[in-house]
Amino acid sequence: MDAIYCLPTSFLLIEKQTSKEIENNRLWLKTSIECARWLAFQACAFRGHDESLDSKNRGNFIELIKFTSTFDDKVASVVLENAPRNAKYTSPTIQKEILHILASKVRNAIREEIGDAKFRILVDEACDESKREQMAFILRFDDKNGFIKEHFFHIVHVRDTTALTLKKEICDVLSHYNLHIENT
Repeated sequence: MDAIYCLPTSFLLIEKQTSKEIENNRLWLKTSIECARWLAFQACAFRGHDESLDSKNRGNFIELIKFTSTFDDKVASVVLENAPRNAKYTSPTIQKEILHILASKVRNAIREEIGDAKFRILVDEACDESKREQMAFILRFDDKNGFIKEHFFHIVHVRDTTALTLKKEICDVLSHYNLHIENT
């Protein structure tokens, strides 16, 4: 008989703890996303030379999270050193994932803004620091008010810079984002 009364209480305790963990996870993630978004819009580097705990400057991303936590006690209580070791949401992998999601949202917004209108493609290729060829895409189009807009759209690594390879990459990117070559 006692077990029946204890069972619901323990379930409620677990459920309450889980909802608190969920709330903390959301706050950690939201803080990381907002800091990444701010750094991306400001075109700032994310990583620092030394991101260890005893470093004076751990990089813009971690320092911005630290700065944000000084204004919000709730954030301060759950981020960085106060976060579980396996759920800090500050690793380079998490930073890149957040950036990829933000970039995807920006590309989708640009794609929507272009609609079925005519657009121009500006493409430039160059070697990156690791000597890999990469190609950058800039899209130029007239907005609904007739103003010319130009947006960086995408960057891809290419195996070589022959005309055939570059043409294939251009067609692949346009196709992937449902931009029709006939509208160029």
